[in-house]
Amino acid sequence: MWPIMKSECNPGGFLRYLARLFAPLIIIIAGLQIASAQQGSVPSDPAPAGVTMSGIIECGEGYTSHELYDMKITLLEVIRGDQAWKRLQEAGSSNKPAEAGAEYLLAHIRYEYFARGVPGTCIHPLAPEEFTAYSRNGEDYRSVSAVTPKPALRKGLKSGEKFEGWVAFAISKEDKAPLMLYSADSGGAVEHGGGKWFLLK
Repeated sequence: MWPIMKSECNPGGFLRYLARLFAPLIIIIAGLQIASAQQGSVPSDPAPAGVTMSGIIECGEGYTSHELYDMKITLLEVIRGDQAWKRLQEAGSSNKPAEAGAEYLLAHIRYEYFARGVPGTCIHPLAPEEFTAYSRNGEDYRSVSAVTPKPALRKGLKSGEKFEGWVAFAISKEDKAPLMLYSADSGGAVEHGGGKWFLLK
C-alpha cells in the first residue's frame, strides 16, 4: 500500500515519512548554505575573483553615535608579473622594478557602501591600506609605494556610492596562490564578523 494511503488514517505517520524522505535533501541544502556563508571568511577558503563579499562596518568617532553600514567588495581582476610591471610603468615613471625574487601584482576592486539607517551621513575613507597581501603560509607581504593605474582605490565614500580602483602588491614569484585580506579596522572603522579573504589569481 502507498504511504499516502496510510496517511489518511495516520497523519502523524505520513509527516514522519515525509521527514525521512526529505531529510537528506535538507541536510545537503543546509550544508551548501553554510559553505557559501563561510567562503571568504577564513584564509583556507578565500573568495575567488568575481565573487562579491558582503559585510557590516561600524562608522563613528569618539562619543558620536556609531552607525552600521553594509559594504560589498568584489575582486574584479588580477594582473601580475610582466603585465603588471608594464601597467605600473605606464602609470608612473617613478615606479621602480620589483626586488629580486619578487614581482608586482595589481588587484582591481569594486567597493559598495550603504547606510542601514539614519542619518547615514558617515563617510568611509576607502584606502589601499585596508587591503593586505599574504602568502599561503600566513606571511604578509610588505606594502608597496607605487603609482597605480588610475583610478587608485582611494575615495571618501558616502552612503549609496560604489567605487572601483587599483591596489598594488609585491609578492614572491614562487607564490602561485597569494591571498588578500580586507580589514576596515585599518581604515578607522569597526568591522563586524572579521575580515574578508580573497584569492589573488
